[in-house]
Amino acid sequence: MTNHPEAAAVRPLTLAWANRQLEVGERIVRTEALRGGITAEMRRLTIGTRNGGTRDLVLRTFVNVEHAEDWLNREAGALTLLPGTGVPAPGLVAADPTAAHCEYPSLLMTHLAGRTVLDDEGLETRVPRLARQLVAIHALRPAERPREYVALTTADTVVTPDGADAAAWAAAIDVIRRPAPTYEGRFLHRDFHPGNVLFDVPPSKPASARITGVVDWAATSWGPADLDVAHCSTNLALLHGPAWGQRFAEAYEEAGGVLAAAASERLYWRVRDGLAFSQEVQMVSQPWREAGRTELTTRAVEERLGAYVTTLMNALG
Repeated sequence: MTNHPEAAAVRPLTLAWANRQLEVGERIVRTEALRGGITAEMRRLTIGTRNGGTRDLVLRTFVNVEHAEDWLNREAGALTLLPGTGVPAPGLVAADPTAAHCEYPSLLMTHLAGRTVLDDEGLETRVPRLARQLVAIHALRPAERPREYVALTTADTVVTPDGADAAAWAAAIDVIRRPAPTYEGRFLHRDFHPGNVLFDVPPSKPASARITGVVDWAATSWGPADLDVAHCSTNLALLHGPAWGQRFAEAYEEAGGVLAAAASERLYWRVRDGLAFSQEVQMVSQPWREAGRTELTTRAVEERLGAYVTTLMNALG
């Protein structure tokens, strides 16, 4: 996420609530808006400590967002579960899912080092690391499962991009008219993609980037591993080209992950996620452009999505 100073101010009730979560003698000395989120306002709070140093927290606020209470409850649950698992994630400080204390539903968490990396350089080494991280997430076995996944896209809500292979897209839409395949449930991040993974990238060695954190756990769910893999695959295909979607699925299996055995089942989950993006191209591409990928216009991303779904139908259909 990048800085956005003009929106840094924290609302008064939320600021007072955040202050109450600090240790005795600490105070908020600086607030800084973070750009990159789609549904939530994100701010970094710099805390002055008693010994004269500083530490950072992150404030997440949902403003007039439907399901905010559910999302923040799920995120708080995940952040409570993850310490000690080896999955690098923020630590939960406090949550106000119903806005009992804040102007809007909010969550306060620790700040992780690192940054998102969306450019093409070093992708060959980042993809296997992303895959290994997702395998580790899917290996988690919480005592209390999150709720079952929800798929919002239907065959009737898909928007076929201009210029896409109409026959391939019609066939893809027919795929998701079928009942979902049976599956073995796994703990899912449900929004795992490069924009929600932080890397420590040495300036002189981008290929040696290592993962420092996975963020945005508000959609945690229980469902098929294929669904998380499909979501990251689509993001990679749109960011870097259709071939990278298939490469991520291969890397996931190379890292020890297990996907559906039948090609028809793999196709179902992969296509379902790809078609879901057809309604959101403008929304998902804007943060990418703000992060420096200015060539990823809405039209350019639509073209990649059209090509990616067609590639899936040719490869797995």
